[in-house]
Amino acid sequence: MSATTSSPPDTAISSRGLAKSYRIATSGRSHDRLSEALVARVRRPFHRREFETFDALHDLSFDIPWGEAVGIVGRNGAGKSTLLKILTRITAPSGGRVELGGRVGSLLEVGTGFHPELTGRENIYLNGSLLGMGRSEIKRRFDDIVRFSGVEKFLDTPVKRYSSGMYVRLAFSVAAHLETEILAIDEVLAVGDAEFQRKSLDKMRDVAKDGRAVLYVSHQMQTVTTLCTSAMFLDRGRLVHHGTVDDVMAAYRDSFTSFRESQEDVRRRPGSGLIRFARVTTPEVREPVDDTVITFEVGANPEIVGKYFVTCHVRDQRGVIVTQCDSRLVSQWFDPSEPHGGEVRIKDLWLQPGLYTVDMYLCQAGVFDEWQAAATFEVLPHLPYPEVVIEDGIFGAVLCDFDYEAW
Repeated sequence: MSATTSSPPDTAISSRGLAKSYRIATSGRSHDRLSEALVARVRRPFHRREFETFDALHDLSFDIPWGEAVGIVGRNGAGKSTLLKILTRITAPSGGRVELGGRVGSLLEVGTGFHPELTGRENIYLNGSLLGMGRSEIKRRFDDIVRFSGVEKFLDTPVKRYSSGMYVRLAFSVAAHLETEILAIDEVLAVGDAEFQRKSLDKMRDVAKDGRAVLYVSHQMQTVTTLCTSAMFLDRGRLVHHGTVDDVMAAYRDSFTSFRESQEDVRRRPGSGLIRFARVTTPEVREPVDDTVITFEVGANPEIVGKYFVTCHVRDQRGVIVTQCDSRLVSQWFDPSEPHGGEVRIKDLWLQPGLYTVDMYLCQAGVFDEWQAAATFEVLPHLPYPEVVIEDGIFGAVLCDFDYEAW
C-alpha cells in the first residue's frame, strides 16, 4: 500500500497488485453548514449514514520501461485518471505497491498544480521547488518554458485570471521542461488549440526519445496511435490488455459489442439514476450525405427540481468524438415531471464510410444517465463525389462538400 521512488534500473514504473477503493454514501445527505449538521444530530441522534465500497482499480500489475510512451485507453469510469493520480502521488492506493524510478511531472486536470493567487512566473518556480529542483536548475529551463507556452505577456499576471487554454499551455510547458524522469498527462490538452496540441505531442515524443517515460490518457484513439509506443486498456478498473498499440486498440474495439449489450441494463450505466433513458434508436445504415437522426425516450421523475438537458456524442470506430450535440446550444430544455420523446437531427455532416456509435447523456448539475454506445449505425462505402480517382483512400474525420475553380 505504498509508492516508493526506487525501481529496477531498466524500469521506470513497476506496479504489483495495485488497487484503489472509495467509500460512497448510500443513505442520508451531507450538510454544508455546521449548524445544519448539529440540528440533524439532535433530531436523529442514533442515525448513521450507510456507505458502500466502490472499487476504482483492481489488482493492477505492470512494468513500464524507460523510453516508453504509454497510452492508457478505456471508457469513462475505467480508472484511467485514478491510476494517474496514484502514480503522481495525488492519492494513495488502497492496496498493492508502486515503485517509481524518478520524479514525476504531471498535468492531470485544469486547476491542479498551480496556486491561483500566484503569477505564472511564481508558479513555475513553485512547481520546480515541489519537484525538488534548485532555483538555478529552474532558471536554466525558465526561458524554454515561457517560449513554449506562449504566455510571455501574462507571465506576471495571477494565473486565476488565465483562460483555460493559457493555463493548460503553461502547465504543460512546466511539466514537460522541468526534466522529470516520468511525465504523466491526462487529456486536458484537448482544451488547447490545434497548433499547441501538435507542439505538445511533438514534445512528448522528444521526452520519450530522451529515455524518459511518458504516460498519456486519451479518448482520442488517433492521438494514442500517433504518439505512443505501447498502450494499456482498462475496463471497470481492471487491466484488460497491455502491449503494442495495435493489439490494445484491437482489444478495445472488440469490447464494444459486449459493452453495448451490458449498457442495456440501466443498473450498469453511470449516473445518479434519478431519471434514465428508456430507449435510443437510429437507422442502422445510411449514406454519407444523409442526415443523422437519433430518437430517444426519457422517463419522468417529479421529484427532480429544475429542467435538464440532453447531450449526444457521435464517435467513429477509433473512439474519436466526431461531433457533439448539446440541447442547451439550441435552447432546448426538458421538464422532468413528465416523460419525453425527442429527436436529434444532425445535418450537413458528411461522415466517412464506417461504423459509428452514439453516446447519450441526461444532465443537470450532475449526470442523471450516461448511456455509452446507446446506438450504432454504419455509413455505406459510397463516396458522394462525381469522380472516384483516388486509390490511396480519403483522409480526414469527415467528408466535405467542396469544389475547385480555376482562373
